[in-house]
Amino acid sequence: MNTTAPTNTTPTNTTAATAETATTPMAELARESRMGGAGTETTEREIRAISLADFAERRAEISDQLWSAATDIGFFQVIDHGIDMAEVNHAFAMSERFFALPREIKERYPLKNGRNAGYEFTSQVRPSVGTPDRKESYQFTRPRMEGLWPADDELAGFRATLEDFEHKCRLLAMDILGCFADKLGRDPDFFTRAHDPESADYQSTLRLLHYYPFPDELLEDPNVWRAGAHTDFDVLTLLFQRTGQRGLQVLPGAETGGEAWTPVEPSDEAITCNIGDMLMRWSDDVLASNFHRVRPPRRGEDLGSRYTIAYFAQADTDVLIESAGGTYPPITAGDYIAQRISANFDDAKVRR
Repeated sequence: MNTTAPTNTTPTNTTAATAETATTPMAELARESRMGGAGTETTEREIRAISLADFAERRAEISDQLWSAATDIGFFQVIDHGIDMAEVNHAFAMSERFFALPREIKERYPLKNGRNAGYEFTSQVRPSVGTPDRKESYQFTRPRMEGLWPADDELAGFRATLEDFEHKCRLLAMDILGCFADKLGRDPDFFTRAHDPESADYQSTLRLLHYYPFPDELLEDPNVWRAGAHTDFDVLTLLFQRTGQRGLQVLPGAETGGEAWTPVEPSDEAITCNIGDMLMRWSDDVLASNFHRVRPPRRGEDLGSRYTIAYFAQADTDVLIESAGGTYPPITAGDYIAQRISANFDDAKVRR
């Protein structure tokens, strides 16, 4: 069933001024700023696991399942996704090796202001809580990596591993987004054209994350989070987690009043996916991005490191995000990401 009627089936590329700019206040930021409370926890919502096996033959069935999960809580997991477990394990091993490097080496490759490429630590401050996330991260965005790769004598094979893994993540993300394009009345390659890895405007990002071991003295501090409540800026997120490394909680945007958060059980085999704000805009809110956060460990739980890898499918900077029904004013993906980044990162700790 087609839910919206698009004005066209090709993503609009533009360099002209748009109705919403990087200085225009955003509804997403206003929503996020109200989500700093502790809330409660519930296991009543179902985080669905959807098999992508025999994707080409089962595309219509898989599309129905993805659509049902996405229009319910905006979060789901995919299994039988085609990325070999050995490749996932290798990517995580390389991530751990990177974060184990001395701080002075990692800081040779700093996150540049507004660029989503390079290394940062404790510089991301969510509008929901106003305190830094207790983590470090390394961003890989293909056209922006000049001078940001560790040398081979520092970490051999790092670049090749990330480039290969990002490529596989993009292919999977485009398969999933193709299913959503079908349901939205777009042609199947609508989102693929909006994420062109050969373009200088490509801004999809693979992010390695290391959440620091948690100090015992902070366990009861209500203002400290591994990651404060937020929605993702992008079209679609793929999140790889490690079995046993808990903490991720989700909350559908339509149910924020109750602030009852659902834990997502991490699994090596499953990829946790969520709808991002760009897709919410493109779909006139039919596909809603939802809030999620990473809570601190509780007394008696493992206080050690938590590692994740996230792929953020973010439309190319020159693509115009337009909601067919007029729910949101048009804005380029470049302006959109720029405003969201500026609201999340402490400029004093991110080099320009």
